[in-house]
Amino acid sequence: MMLKDPSTKYRRMYQRVDLPDRQWVNNDITHAPIWMSTDLRDGNQAIFEPMNIEQKLKMFQMLVKIGFKHIEIGFPSASQIDFDFTRKLIEENLIPDDVYIEVLIQARDHLIERTFDALVGAKRAIVHIYNANSPTFRQKVLNVDVQGAKALAVNAAKTVKKYAAQYPQTDWIFQYSPETFTATELAVSKEICDAVTEVWDARPEQKVILNLPATVEVSTPNVYADQIEWMHRNLQRRDGVIISVHPHNDRGCGIAAAELALLAGADRVEGCVFGNGERTGNVDVAAVALNMYTQGVAPQLDFSNVNEIIATIEECTGLPIHPRHPYAGDLVFTAFSGSHQDAIKKGFEFQKDQDIWDMPYLPIDPKDLGRSYDAVIRVNSQSGKGGIAYLLESNYGIVLPRRLQIELSQIVQHYTDEHATEIDAKQIWQLFTQNYVYDEQGYYQVKNYRLSDDNGQQTVQFEVQVGDDIRHLTGAGNGPISAILAAIDLPIDVLNYEEKSIGHGANAQALAMIELQVQGQSVSGFGVGIHDNIVTASIEAILACINRLIIKGVLEVEHVADIA
Repeated sequence: MMLKDPSTKYRRMYQRVDLPDRQWVNNDITHAPIWMSTDLRDGNQAIFEPMNIEQKLKMFQMLVKIGFKHIEIGFPSASQIDFDFTRKLIEENLIPDDVYIEVLIQARDHLIERTFDALVGAKRAIVHIYNANSPTFRQKVLNVDVQGAKALAVNAAKTVKKYAAQYPQTDWIFQYSPETFTATELAVSKEICDAVTEVWDARPEQKVILNLPATVEVSTPNVYADQIEWMHRNLQRRDGVIISVHPHNDRGCGIAAAELALLAGADRVEGCVFGNGERTGNVDVAAVALNMYTQGVAPQLDFSNVNEIIATIEECTGLPIHPRHPYAGDLVFTAFSGSHQDAIKKGFEFQKDQDIWDMPYLPIDPKDLGRSYDAVIRVNSQSGKGGIAYLLESNYGIVLPRRLQIELSQIVQHYTDEHATEIDAKQIWQLFTQNYVYDEQGYYQVKNYRLSDDNGQQTVQFEVQVGDDIRHLTGAGNGPISAILAAIDLPIDVLNYEEKSIGHGANAQALAMIELQVQGQSVSGFGVGIHDNIVTASIEAILACINRLIIKGVLEVEHVADIA
């Protein structure tokens, strides 16, 4: 069956720009833009179950740690959770002094009033209003002409200005988005944007953000660049305007659109860390930033521990990072091809004596992202990790974290190569338990423990054999895991922790899997505990991982021996 003739159903949704002397084609990206994360708003709208306040806070703190100074925290006039989250950040003083929180509002008076109620007491805030101006929306959704669309924007701008004046203690920035910009006539977009900046008195000492979004990506990236450059040249009060772009990824060109827009004069990029967002997603900020990094341009965002960022975002959104995701995917630094492996191996020999990174097939040094070289060169077996994961899930009902799947597949491959035979689910399970599950032969061995709860604070006391010595350790935390790690008191951080159940009914057991990373190093390890009691399983998983890290030589035994 063939696709229908598209000319009978579809038409071009954008206008070509008359810009014969366009300059963006000759420009380079030489510095980082202002970055704005919309993970907590646009990204949150795109997941199966929107984040709760605890997840939102964890995501917010991660975004701050990465280095975002503009963070869109939600839509408080439309969501009670977003309203409550905004109040929590402000009332509990959780916003760093150099960070602007941003909130989105439709251009409607009662929604604007509700939004300012949410922002009372904020030190710095960006109030972001929007309305759609394209012919399709004017005619089919809003039932207004150009002047009607302009009136909506101007009225909302005046209302925002009125309410902001009631709270002079807050450092306000106003932002306007002509939604569906890429499908709107440029003259119309300019007329409405100029009217809004006039109301807000945009000037160098009082800048206004004009966000020119590819709400739906309807053209090739070069057309978007032309549109941005045309606005950059023709907007009134340009020296009082920050041009922001918010590319979506409907055509799969969001990253290219953002980069070309920067060449064309944009000052700011809005997107989600790994490109989450409605439909096919927002622009992938990590990819744009690390593209700059690989060209020697400091992106002003910190992705030096990408595994921690991935773990946080996967936990908060419930969405996995694709294994082939640029820079962040588990397999992007793994070569299966023999010719690739040979080139990388030879490249490493030369790289030892070079300051500038110049490697075959590796545009970025994995260690800059907190990754090791362990999985860069790896030969896949016939089944690969997918087959291994399937057998474990279908026969034992457990799903391993992706990085643990990769590690285990290497162990299985070594076994199959050595024995030149097939391997079944039972043998895979045996290899898994032999290599990762706690036993009583390790350097750390748990003897007994006692867990208590005091007003939400967990305290653990346990007896552990460390080498030849019996130690009595005590620790406290906001949960059993943090309490156990506080008691052991080693320089390790948790990258990932998961609990599973094996079996059913009275015979069910708890399975705990943890990934720990030694502080100051890019090497991590996994440990697994299996027990009738989940706390015991958690302790065993932690000790199993510590024992493996000691065996690997990344946790020094003499350092461990100093623990009191």
